[in-house]
Amino acid sequence: MNRWHFLRWLLIGALALAGCGAAFEQTLPTARPTETATFTPTMTRTPGAGEPTATRTLSPQAATSGPSPTPLIAFATSAVAANTTATAALNPNAPRIEFFTSDNILGVAPGSTLTLFWSTRAADTVIIYRTNRSGQRTQVWNVPPDGSLAIATRSTDRGTVDFVLRAEQGSLSAELTLSIPLACPDAWFFAPAPDDCPNGPAQPVPLIEEPFERGRMLHNALNDTVYALFNDGAAPAWVAFDNRYDPTIHPESEAGFVPPPGFYQPTGILGFLWRGNDTVRNRLGLALLPPADYEGFVQSTSANTGAENLYISSIDGSVLLLLPDGASWQIIAPPAP
Repeated sequence: MNRWHFLRWLLIGALALAGCGAAFEQTLPTARPTETATFTPTMTRTPGAGEPTATRTLSPQAATSGPSPTPLIAFATSAVAANTTATAALNPNAPRIEFFTSDNILGVAPGSTLTLFWSTRAADTVIIYRTNRSGQRTQVWNVPPDGSLAIATRSTDRGTVDFVLRAEQGSLSAELTLSIPLACPDAWFFAPAPDDCPNGPAQPVPLIEEPFERGRMLHNALNDTVYALFNDGAAPAWVAFDNRYDPTIHPESEAGFVPPPGFYQPTGILGFLWRGNDTVRNRLGLALLPPADYEGFVQSTSANTGAENLYISSIDGSVLLLLPDGASWQIIAPPAP
């Protein structure tokens, strides 16, 4: 009997001790990068306890401006990179060019021979092209994956000599361009000289020049061509004609034409074209001086289109530049003494 009495009181004492300890359960906040957490206390009852205790729980609210709270415990988060660009993996089977060079990359004289050297990998077809100023591929050589090739330049080549190396493997390809400067063998007959290299040495030539109200006329004996240069703003800015004047059968001038005071009738080669071409006569007007014969020079350079820029010395010491296709003409004044 005493034993059961003792056990009953022992059980009552254990329950009393359990009731004296208030249970507290803490809920940790979850990291929210875009929200500001606000704690709102709520009342809960712990089983077996006589007093209520406050347990903190999260109650989400709308995000506000300002920094987000720092969590008590570090959370593992995933950072997202802005403007991420995927990098394509290199294709190990794609052809590649290890080098493409020449024995003289600093410059070569026109008409001499240069040697190209190259090396490629993973290519079953290798081609070398030569290109012109417009980038068009004008010559082609089928070559091994690596090796050398001697190529003769032309004496008329100017500026640079350009090549393209192409390596192919199926539908994959790689290209590399090589541009080698050409030495300029000829000097210009005037200053300031253009940056381009002339197509050849200056050619001495007998010239005839005459000024008009709205331009001038020239005869170049080297190619027996008459040039009419207009400054009336219309197109074309200049035109060229083959000389058809024959002094044995054509009169030197028009006897019935008397120009106003201060003006002249062009005669000879220039007068024959002026009288026979209404467009030239109307655009130029009357001559301001008689035609003058003199010894001058003619020189040219190639434009990017393949046409020529023509330089002709004028009787007054300047140089006349005629751009291709009658586009325009310019006067290059001599340097001041």
